[in-house]
Amino acid sequence: MDEIENPIPLSAVQHAVYCLRQAALIHLERLWQENVFTAEGRILHDAVHEPGARRCKDVRRVHAMALSCRRLGVAGIADLVEFRAADGGETAFPVEFKRGKPKLHRADEAQLCAQALCLEEMTGRPVPRGALFYAKTKRRQPVNFDEELRNLTEGVIARLHDIFSTGKTPAASFRAQTCRACSLIELCQPKACARSAAEWRNRQLAALLADEGNNDRP
Repeated sequence: MDEIENPIPLSAVQHAVYCLRQAALIHLERLWQENVFTAEGRILHDAVHEPGARRCKDVRRVHAMALSCRRLGVAGIADLVEFRAADGGETAFPVEFKRGKPKLHRADEAQLCAQALCLEEMTGRPVPRGALFYAKTKRRQPVNFDEELRNLTEGVIARLHDIFSTGKTPAASFRAQTCRACSLIELCQPKACARSAAEWRNRQLAALLADEGNNDRP
């Protein structure tokens, strides 16, 4: 398979759905700051990222499988892909390992969907579903790759390509629930950046109003 020039990492899709600025800080500016949550996630992925394949009954299991999609310009590594016999061939079933438990947002699902889009191009067969395995619950959460999730995933990938092509990191915007759980909050400084932008806007507006007032004088 030909290599894709400057592909978007599959992991960036998860970061971008969570926060586009976070994705740019990590994948464009190469900034990273670990906390207990990212450390747990790294340890979990280190345990499953040993390449290899084995068969269990009618399922062929491939760990740390390299994936890519030329149409979308993405590439990365899947934790696990199970290949199941279907219609005279094999249907791929991606499984992504995550720390913690299922989230309210769809970042994990979009990353898994991006893997499915890669597998569809690579195998030439539909990949209708996959699963997220969460370490805290020790259970798989089924994920259907419906039209809504596919549109979300492809839309985020398009926005990532725009960010990478321009080299511009999105401005900070403080969102309490998202920002407080982010390992990059100290590097990002969303409150300070947002306040600085507001202060600049207010100064500009005040200067504009002052100029208009001066012009109105006889």
